[in-house]
Amino acid sequence: MMAEIDFGAPDQFGMHHFYVAVPPGARDAIRIFEDYGFDGDETLQETTICRVTLARELWTQIRDDARRDFNTRLKSKKRSTGAWKVGNVQLDRFLGRELCVLAWAAELASPDQCAVICQKWLALRPEERWWLYSKTASEAGLEDQAGRGWRKALYCALSDGTNVRVAPKKKPRRKKKSAETFEPSLFDFTENGDI
Repeated sequence: MMAEIDFGAPDQFGMHHFYVAVPPGARDAIRIFEDYGFDGDETLQETTICRVTLARELWTQIRDDARRDFNTRLKSKKRSTGAWKVGNVQLDRFLGRELCVLAWAAELASPDQCAVICQKWLALRPEERWWLYSKTASEAGLEDQAGRGWRKALYCALSDGTNVRVAPKKKPRRKKKSAETFEPSLFDFTENGDI
């Protein structure tokens, strides 16, 4: 297995990945870049594209949900987890695509809308996020193309929260199981012939 850093990014030089440039200033905007690397040929010019610049107050609203989602999935694959820190934080190319979808939806939002955007983004499957990334990047995926086409559609689709309840964020508490508690599984029903 290849060595990884931050959020599952390959630690090998010249590999395709994304990175979030987090400046030290508390009010400075963050930028998300896609680094195509050398595609296995070091004689080629490395290509890096800035996909989005996001105001720090909006980044602050979305970063924790993205970190929790990515780390949960990385842990499930027995891979090391990441954290947002000052400097360039690298991401696996698929996680970077997903983060771009979230950032593109949030770039036109108010801080209050970000909670709804995060809830709807979390409800999307990774494959759905990748598809949304490919549609958006092909039409309006550059830093200076905010508010156009699919990028505007992401904002409209994910920020409309008239039927979304945003619960206050708190840590889940573990339930103690008693000996009397019966929790049937799918197989409990099939063994008794109930299906």
